[in-house]
Amino acid sequence: MMELEQLFLKRQSTRKYCDKPVTDEELEKICRMGALAPSAKNSQPWKMFAVNGEKAKEFAPCVQMFGANKWTSACPAFIAIELNRGKLAEKISEIYTFADFSGNDIGLLTAYITLAAEDMGLQTCILGIRDEKKIAKFLGEPEGSKFPLVIAVGHAEEGYPVRTKDRKPFEDVFKLIK
Repeated sequence: MMELEQLFLKRQSTRKYCDKPVTDEELEKICRMGALAPSAKNSQPWKMFAVNGEKAKEFAPCVQMFGANKWTSACPAFIAIELNRGKLAEKISEIYTFADFSGNDIGLLTAYITLAAEDMGLQTCILGIRDEKKIAKFLGEPEGSKFPLVIAVGHAEEGYPVRTKDRKPFEDVFKLIK
């Protein structure tokens, strides 16, 4: 298991995967770790769908809108995240707070998934370009289902460089108030 800071420094968006398969057990473990993510009122407004092997090749066109993400044709696995808001307490809370926390919750889930994968020696790329209608149909979910993102999962191609994090100076993004 990696030291936390090293894990954060190593995780990056990978867009070239080798043909080594991702096992069903690896995908399940990644999703189990992701499911530990916190969410507002413990609503867990998500459902995760792991798409693996030959099905992943059939799924790739769902994230290739407008000619983007052609590299996903070689991706061995995907995790599609469905926004699944169903708890009454969450809906009532929104009426009084005017706040929808589901975006935050999906973001936390995504961070947990990508870091769990990296810790297991797998790489990921978070895909925002996607065809939600195609995804819903592919996964057998009702029309109108929301899929805010899809995560590509696989083993990086040999020699794929680990890039140095290019971040704003810390002083520009942090201020301590005492």
